[in-house]
Formats: sequence, C-alpha cells, structure tokens
Amino acid sequence: MKKNKTSKNWIKRQHKDLYFKHSKVKGYRSRSAFKLIEMDKKFKFLNKNTHLLDLGSSPGGWSQVAKEKIITGKILAIDNKNMKKIDKVTFLQADLLDPLIYEKVHPYFNSKIDVVMSDMAVNTSGIKNLDSFKTGELCLTAMDLALKILNNNGVFLSKLFMGSIFEEINNKAKKYFKKVIKYKPKSSRQESKEIYIYCKNI
Repeated sequence: MKKNKTSKNWIKRQHKDLYFKHSKVKGYRSRSAFKLIEMDKKFKFLNKNTHLLDLGSSPGGWSQVAKEKIITGKILAIDNKNMKKIDKVTFLQADLLDPLIYEKVHPYFNSKIDVVMSDMAVNTSGIKNLDSFKTGELCLTAMDLALKILNNNGVFLSKLFMGSIFEEINNKAKKYFKKVIKYKPKSSRQESKEIYIYCKNI
C-alpha cells in the first residue's frame, strides 16, 4: 500500500515538473536530457567530431542530446536494459559489470575516444545510504572503463550521490585526472542529493 502511494506521488510530481513537461515538448525521452544540455553548455565537451560512450543510456535522453551535437563523430550507447533505436546512435545491450566490457566497446571505436558519460544509478531500495553507495560503485566502475578508453584530453562525466563513498570517488578522480569539478545542474531536483563529477585530461 505504501509503495503504491509512493509511486502515485512520484507520478504526480513528474507531471508537475517543468523539465518533465519540457522533455515531452522537445521529444526527449527523459528530463535528464536537460541536465546534459546544461553541463555541455558549461563545460563545452560535445562537438561535431566527438567519439562518445554513453553508459546506462536507456531510455536514451542523453544520447538524443549528444546526437544533436555530434555529426561526424561516433556514439555508442550501452545499457543492460533495451533502448529503442535513435538515429546515428549505435546501441549495445551489455552490462558495465561484465569483465569483458572493454573488449566489447573498443572494437566499435578502434581508437581512444573523447567522452565517457554515465547517468547510471541503481534501482532504489528505499535505503538511501545503500543506494548512494551502490550508485557510487557504478561510478567507480565507469571511471575504470573511462581510464582505459579515453584519450589524454578525454572527459569523464558521471552521476553520483553525496554519501560515504563520495570521498573515494573524489580521491580517485583527482589521482588520474588533472581537472575535477563537482557540479549540480539547475535541472536536478533541489531535494535530490545527486551531483555530477566532471573530469578532464588524464
């Protein structure tokens, strides 16, 4: 009963949400598209030649934004859930935790790439500290893949939640990247503890 009520409240909040409404008008598959638009406007990491890997891509909001900017580059989207086709985006249904994930990704680009971005989060359990920790683990795993596949000027952008694992993520990012910035987009819900970590130059 409580779970059903929570779900109804979430749906009600979504329909009142300005960015949710805008996403429908613009044809984006998720409101998170506006977060990427905002972060690209600030950090300017998407251009027509970008070779990009979109981790946890489903339903495709971030890939939609990326393909508007990327003309001659390549976009590979990965998720363990299916994603409906997006023009100029190649989709691979795979699990980031697969130990052979690099071997599956690298042949598509056959070179080092420019951007690895991740909007991944675990399915919520209702235990906020646990969800924060597990989402942080996904961020660390995504960073490991990024360090293998990014070129020296590459960008790693990932969602995480403030919590016990934040310091580990921050320290690792500073160890391997020359520029590390924490950023909370205006389009992120104010009550949410999510932030994004922008890392550049290995």
